[in-house]
Amino acid sequence: MQIEQFNYDNRIVRNFIIASVVFGVIGMLVGVIAAIQLYYPAFNFNLPYTTFGRIRPLHTNAVIFAFVGNAIFAGVYYSLQRLCKARLYSDLLSNIHFWGWQLIILAAAVTLPLGLTTSHEYAELEWPIDIAIALIWVAFGVNMFGTIIKRRERHMYVAIWFYIATFVTVAILHIVNSFELPVSLFKSYMLYAGVQDALVQWWYGHNAVAFFLTTPYLGMMYYFLPKAANRPVYSYKLSIVHFWTLIFLYIWAGPHHLLYTSLPNWAQSLGVVFSIMLIAPSWGGMINGLLTLRGAWDKVRDEPVLKFFAVAVTAYGMATFEGPMLSLKNVNAIAHFTDWIVAHVHVGALGWNGLFTFGMFYWLVPKIYGVKLHSKSLANTHFWIATLGILFYSIPMYWSGFTQGMMWKEFLPEGMLKYPNFLETTLQIIPMYIMRSIGGTLYLSGIFLLIYNLMKTAGAGKLIANEAAEAPPLENNYVAHGAHKYWHKAFERKPLTFMVLTIVVILIGGIVEIVPLLTIKSNIPTITSVKPYTPLELQGRDIYIREGCVNCHSQMIRPFRSETERYGEYSKAGEFVYDHPFLWGSKRTGPDLMRIGGKYPDSWHYNHMMEPGLMSPGSIMPSYKWLIENKLDISNTRDKIVAMKTLGVPYPKGFEDLAEADLVAQAKGIGIKLTKEGYPVEGDEEIIALIAYLQRMGTDIKLSTKN
Repeated sequence: MQIEQFNYDNRIVRNFIIASVVFGVIGMLVGVIAAIQLYYPAFNFNLPYTTFGRIRPLHTNAVIFAFVGNAIFAGVYYSLQRLCKARLYSDLLSNIHFWGWQLIILAAAVTLPLGLTTSHEYAELEWPIDIAIALIWVAFGVNMFGTIIKRRERHMYVAIWFYIATFVTVAILHIVNSFELPVSLFKSYMLYAGVQDALVQWWYGHNAVAFFLTTPYLGMMYYFLPKAANRPVYSYKLSIVHFWTLIFLYIWAGPHHLLYTSLPNWAQSLGVVFSIMLIAPSWGGMINGLLTLRGAWDKVRDEPVLKFFAVAVTAYGMATFEGPMLSLKNVNAIAHFTDWIVAHVHVGALGWNGLFTFGMFYWLVPKIYGVKLHSKSLANTHFWIATLGILFYSIPMYWSGFTQGMMWKEFLPEGMLKYPNFLETTLQIIPMYIMRSIGGTLYLSGIFLLIYNLMKTAGAGKLIANEAAEAPPLENNYVAHGAHKYWHKAFERKPLTFMVLTIVVILIGGIVEIVPLLTIKSNIPTITSVKPYTPLELQGRDIYIREGCVNCHSQMIRPFRSETERYGEYSKAGEFVYDHPFLWGSKRTGPDLMRIGGKYPDSWHYNHMMEPGLMSPGSIMPSYKWLIENKLDISNTRDKIVAMKTLGVPYPKGFEDLAEADLVAQAKGIGIKLTKEGYPVEGDEEIIALIAYLQRMGTDIKLSTKN
């Protein structure tokens, strides 16, 4: 039999590992700083670039796309070559992918603290960076499919299925969610508005978790866990069922992030139903992973890599059980907008993604350097520090979330809210915030043990940049892994057919949920009293977005008595038809602002932004003094109105030419009122625009509001 000799590219794997570790430290350090800011406002450093509202998306992007993203590419490129028995398709594409991805991460690290953001959760980056992401993702896909096509192994192992699903689904999600109309180089407005924008965003947001943080890791689980345990996968048939049911069901579950909102009930119900069904494939994957360790539990006690893998897979199971439970409306009514969701997310992020990444790196680095791990003892210490960090993080957040949810809903026997002041609930959970920051610091400290251990390991050997390998050509390699026993073999041997079928499966749910909402106008009843924002209010809204206010404040009053008593009339779908983007929020660190308009005088907002503690003693909100000092840039007012008209906002014909004068007149009126109240302003400060927007919120429908 003819044997072909070739080699594997380990240099690109090494590069992605280094990038993952470096950005992991940075991303988690920013996370610890953000956690401290929530009980010690001085840690905002009185600068516009370091406030919680601006660095929170920096933290999530750094951890998801820099730490986890680079780890995915390291794991995929290492395993793909060996599963295909072929070197990566193109060294040039590998390098373009690596350096392009790092430049995107650096662009995010610069733009997000500058306040250049779309405000879409997990998709905050502005349109030029979105285009760069799409191009680099295509480079990754071409490299991956090129490698699969030139493979010497006829059978595509289960890990490759998950890699294919990851590539095609993330590409579709990113493109659809990034439809935006540029106003300038770093400013755009989302194509969709209000309810439509919310559904598209959480279709993306939920499935970014599914197809960026889950499916590639499941693929890596199917490769690295059996390799580390030296055991075959527990059930190949279960892996087939796991894969297809997971990618079909996951795509439907996005609306469970929008329960009790203005989203139509049919879409909410679909999200709940499919979320509950997700338990089956998710736990199928967890069981397949854990039972692969059957007969190897003695090794788990001794091998740190297997410890990391075992607890990571367990955390995956816990998070994917809790997610469907949180999608039940009675549970969601308590948990949504609280720290319970923060705990849930971090069990997945720190437990599943983080621990699996650490275990994979402890296994990979000795392999590509041809030596043993420097210290199993240090790796075991890292494991226990990381596990304790997760516990110290998640348990206080569960406690905090449940406390918040119950305090917000508690009534006195007389029928009044027991805690009408939102700040009372915030002060109650400060000790849990302190514990959370301790847990995050513990978890971060463990990474320094990882860095030392891996550096010593690498120092003891030499990178095997081009690892020699050999295999018969594809035409001589017909049977592998028992693939001939299954009907599924027809798909496993045809990568392009497999890709097309995957696209069809994941598109079904998206089309059923999104298309009716985008095309059937009756799904979003209009309210004639709802008018477009004035030019000044639009500028103020953009400042609200720039400062990341949506990270702490929601704009969505749910139809609960506890919320209508505290905030006012519940939110209607028709109130958001001109909101590009929607700003409903996903966490209430501060109160909902949907009906804040007219509740306080302009001077209250002026003082509150200058020194929050003056108006709300004990507030954990930072000062925004620069809004009082900065002059409002109105040079782009006309362009913004033109963009809004292009998106369908019904401004009068020719209004773009009058917009700047309209803005100046409204600003002058607010400035005169503030000056009379003893606050000397010139009327051209950014605070004026923000006040105009805050005073507009929720006032289009004339209903009485509660204090």
